[in-house]
Amino acid sequence: MTLAAILRQRLQAPGMIIAPGAYDAIGARLIEQAGFSACYMTGAGTSAARGFPDFGLLTMSEMVENAAVMARSVSIPLIADADTGYGNQLNVTRTVREYEARGVAAIHIEDQVAPKRCGHLDGKEVVSREEFVSKIRAAVQARRTPDFVIIARTDARAMLGLEEAIWRANAALEAGADLAFVEATQTIEEVAAVPRLVRGPCLLNVVPGGRTPIFDLREAEVMGYKLAILPGLMLKAAIQAGDEALAELKATFTAPGVSASVGQTFRRFGADEWDSLRQRFNAGERATNPDAPASAKA
Repeated sequence: MTLAAILRQRLQAPGMIIAPGAYDAIGARLIEQAGFSACYMTGAGTSAARGFPDFGLLTMSEMVENAAVMARSVSIPLIADADTGYGNQLNVTRTVREYEARGVAAIHIEDQVAPKRCGHLDGKEVVSREEFVSKIRAAVQARRTPDFVIIARTDARAMLGLEEAIWRANAALEAGADLAFVEATQTIEEVAAVPRLVRGPCLLNVVPGGRTPIFDLREAEVMGYKLAILPGLMLKAAIQAGDEALAELKATFTAPGVSASVGQTFRRFGADEWDSLRQRFNAGERATNPDAPASAKA
């Protein structure tokens, strides 16, 4: 069973999936090892890791490349940000196929005007209803297998109000989207209204410091959400830990202590498997002893 099929199966089961966000393979591995059943690739974090704010400055190829590295590094489904689909319906078609070919289980496509902005910033604009629904329909038809999950994200709440966002979410589901993602709801009442008014499964975006109130995710499950993503979780943790380590080094001129050895750290990224392959094939033996005759290595 593919990871996309596993994700679809879990979405159809009772309960809500929590997918912490990461921007690289390190974060994705930590999320899997922490016991979570899915991982989210944040577009904001992917942009930040390349030195840019979340202003729609990365190309589809850059986003897909990062998603491919993360997807191959874990054995849990990866849900990825695909921004606006990077153009019109033709671009959306290619976007879906590129992500799907890399082993990504799900993507979300939004209705912002390009270049987009982080969903929790001011200054956003959205395309027309017709263009959004048409792009979602193109995304649904582009996938190679029906297991690949298409998530329709609308940012209309900020400019046009919750009622318009709900309309767009329902229209996207009617066009074939698997989940609806109403971005940046602004009160607990709005958060609760989305799964009640949307006629299909819903995603909740949890962004500390953003527009949506933060609360116990068990309450979100009771409200009826099927998937919660936390895009900035690993990014903010890395920034905070990095700032603290650098401050300690600057103040003490001593490298901060760590709890794990070098070997233990590499073990978390598959060192035991690669060492097993090294031993099985005597990998690197010739390089270690280049003067030994070839017959001695048989």
